[in-house]
Amino acid sequence: MKEGSRPLTALVLLWLAGNALRLPILAIPPVLALIQRDLHLTGTEIGVLTGLPVILFAAAAVPGSLLIARVGALAALVIGLLLAAAGSALRGISPGIVALYAATVAMGAGIAIMQPSLPPIVRAWLPERIGFGTAVYTNGLLVGESLPVAFTIPFVLPLFAESWRASLVFWSVPLVAIAILVFVFQPKSSAAAAPARRWWPDWRDPLLWKLSLAMGAANTMYFCSNGFLPGYLTSAGRSDLIGPALSVLNVGQLPASFLLLAMASRWERRAWPFMAAGAIALAGVAGIVTTANWWTAFSAGLIGFACASVLALALALPALLVPHDDVPRLAAGMFTIGYGMAMLVSVIAGACWDATGIAAFAFLPIAFAGLPLILLTPSIDFAKRSPR
Repeated sequence: MKEGSRPLTALVLLWLAGNALRLPILAIPPVLALIQRDLHLTGTEIGVLTGLPVILFAAAAVPGSLLIARVGALAALVIGLLLAAAGSALRGISPGIVALYAATVAMGAGIAIMQPSLPPIVRAWLPERIGFGTAVYTNGLLVGESLPVAFTIPFVLPLFAESWRASLVFWSVPLVAIAILVFVFQPKSSAAAAPARRWWPDWRDPLLWKLSLAMGAANTMYFCSNGFLPGYLTSAGRSDLIGPALSVLNVGQLPASFLLLAMASRWERRAWPFMAAGAIALAGVAGIVTTANWWTAFSAGLIGFACASVLALALALPALLVPHDDVPRLAAGMFTIGYGMAMLVSVIAGACWDATGIAAFAFLPIAFAGLPLILLTPSIDFAKRSPR
């Protein structure tokens, strides 16, 4: 590979890997009604099916760090891609709900392995442009969320005679292709291939908790807003706004992602972007609970924009702030705490709704979860450590 082509190749591969983080997950919602009909799923079984990947993101992140310590970040990424592809394809041939759950666990574990492998790969491939490289694969992640939703119903299902099984297999194919491309065209880097010496997160490290709570704030506000917004609008008698509000919440992430492509290098070691994003997200939560009209959709868009901004900035920090060997384990700890926080707050939010009988109260713990962005990020010493 020519020297001048290496950065461009790295960026393309990172963007494709970002897509793979979400493609197989978002392949389920467009065909969920078909799965429910064919397998006779209850509401609880649907909840378990959609919640399993998030649980795996938290539970399998540290084992992913261990795999990186044994085989290196690059090999772990390829293994994660192939495992996620296999799990996604096996969902399509699952004879029943137990097999579907098992395949979903395999898929989620593959993605959980991929997530802590990408920060050290960004650092190894683009040591001078870590923030930009992270913004690129985050942009790929957000695009990967949109592709199955946009193309499954109008194009993929008609192509396979409305078969949800064939659709799930179809969306596993890009992951295999991306794994092959990464393996064949990887920029040569001993740092990306070398195993790390340490893998267990240092749970006593204040930096780990500060970064985890910042990323967890974004995860929590995004996932919980997606989960509770439909119920809130239904209780307010505006179920007609559910589709538009959810669309704006999710599409609102894309402008933030493209903005970060331009500004990541300038904002990557600053506290104020996190604080500004926290304020925007809290304004979005306030807008939701005080309205039940088109301003609700606009407020949801603020949350999507703010959470995507935080995600791109937070994912760059392990590679920026700690030595190379510590990047995977710090990232793994962040994913464990960050996704665990989202699950915990979701349960608390549901309990608040049940206890009061008022759907708007579900957003109270969601708002509290966003406070670390404003209160904790100013205490992070962004200049303390060197990426080298």
